Amino acid sequence: MRLTPALKADILQHAQACDPHEMCGVIHVVKGRKRFFPCSNLAATPAEHFVLDPEDYAAAEDQGEIVAVVHSHPTSRPQPSPADQISCNNTGVPWVIVNPKTEEWGYCEPTDFELPYVGREFVFGVVDCYSLVRDWYNREWGLKLADFPRRDGFWERGENLYLDSYRSQGFRQVPFEELQYGDAILIQLGAELPNHAAIYLSDQQILHHVQGRLSSRDVYGGYYVKSTAMVLRHESR
Repeated sequence: MRLTPALKADILQHAQACDPHEMCGVIHVVKGRKRFFPCSNLAATPAEHFVLDPEDYAAAEDQGEIVAVVHSHPTSRPQPSPADQISCNNTGVPWVIVNPKTEEWGYCEPTDFELPYVGREFVFGVVDCYSLVRDWYNREWGLKLADFPRRDGFWERGENLYLDSYRSQGFRQVPFEELQYGDAILIQLGAELPNHAAIYLSDQQILHHVQGRLSSRDVYGGYYVKSTAMVLRHESR
């Protein structure tokens, strides 16, 4: 995507004003010209990643067609991370990245790129335990689970996202003693509500992604078993 000097200047100015936090915004077409529309970053840790305000996005879309998403990398080169590429794929439009200090630019377009199950870096709401569960059911069983909007710490605000949503996605509760391959396990990690999901593989192994760690296959025992709230099985099984 070609950016005019004036458009790049607008983006860079906003990125520098938001530094050391990540800035975000969109490029939309208004009266035949590309314009930058700055958006609020709603991330709980804005110095590490961004969550684009949906109300700002809607406001930009009301004014003109959105043709790109923009954000900054204040502490790293403006190369798209795996999470950036996945999010770019989800939005269906190119992504523009800038470093506000070096004034370097980066860019990516939607591709067929898929993250591996193991070794993912955690970005809440983008690459997290639920996105891993969604990817596994989609790739292994062809099941399309909804990508529910979710905020970091939703369980601390009394939002019971997993228990409120599992039935609508075709899951039912089964006894813990009947645990089998492909079941989803809801876990309470230091919380009073389920705030973590894993896939049971076999031989006491689970596939999951704990916040602050890389996604992994781990032994399902000890703390994870004690913290299990529910076992779910899809109605297709």
